[in-house]
Amino acid sequence: MRIVLKFGSGILATPRGNTLDTKQFSRLSREVASLVNDGHECILVSSGAVAAGLGALGFRERPEDLPSRQACAAIGQSKLMQAYAENFEPHGLQVAQVLLTHGDIDSRTRCENVRSTLGCILQRRRVVPIINENDTVATEELRFGDNDRLSAEVAMLLNADMLILLTSVEGLLDAKGKRIPEVHNVDSVTRLARNEKGRLSVGGMVSKLQAVKLAVDSGITTYIASGRKAGQIAAITAGKNIGTRFASPARDGAIV
Repeated sequence: MRIVLKFGSGILATPRGNTLDTKQFSRLSREVASLVNDGHECILVSSGAVAAGLGALGFRERPEDLPSRQACAAIGQSKLMQAYAENFEPHGLQVAQVLLTHGDIDSRTRCENVRSTLGCILQRRRVVPIINENDTVATEELRFGDNDRLSAEVAMLLNADMLILLTSVEGLLDAKGKRIPEVHNVDSVTRLARNEKGRLSVGGMVSKLQAVKLAVDSGITTYIASGRKAGQIAAITAGKNIGTRFASPARDGAIV
C-alpha cells in the first residue's frame, strides 16, 4: 500500500515551540519504519522547518513578518532533515529531501519530473522521501495551509492508497467535542471546522478539510488523527476505529 503521511508543526515541536521534539521524531520514525518493514511505501509531507529555525535566530515565538519566517525555514530545514536522518538510520532507512512548490505540481513538465523522481526513490525500498514546501521561494505553507493541501496534491500525484493527516487533535470533532469516527460527505461537516490552531500551526481544521476533500474526490481514503498518541498510524492501517476516516466512494473498503 502506498501511504502519504502529513506531520504538522504542532506535533513535531516541543510545547514551547522553539525547537523540535526529539521524542516525537523518535516515535514517529519508528512507527513509519514499521510500515516500511511491512512492505508499505511511505511518503512523508513534513512541516517543522520554521519551528526548527526559531531558536537559531533567537526568536521565542513564531515571527509575524514573512521574511523572518522564511529565514527561520531556511535555517531550520537542514535541522529538520537531520532529525529525520538520525531517527530513521537505526531502522536501516535513508531519507531523501524533496522541496516542492505548488507550481511544481501545477506544471505538467515539473509534475512529471517530481513523479518520476519520487517513483525512483520509492523503488529503492529503504529510502523514505521527506517532502516540504520550499519556503524560501514559496509562501503558501507559511501563510495558509501548513502543508495540508500539499500533502493532498502529493497523494494525488502518486496515486496513493491512503492519506493520513496527523495533528494535535484526535480527529474531526462534533459540536459537543466528540470525535466523529467516519465521514462519507466532506461538505456536510465543513461547518464543524474551527479556525483554532496551535502556536506554530498555520492551517487549522479548515485547511485540513479542504485537503481531505481534494484527496477523497480523487479516490484516496483519508484520515485525520492525533500525532501525539502512540500507535495511531499502525491502528489506522490495520483498519481500527482511530481518528476520523473520510471514505472515498471510488475506493471505499478496498485498502484496509
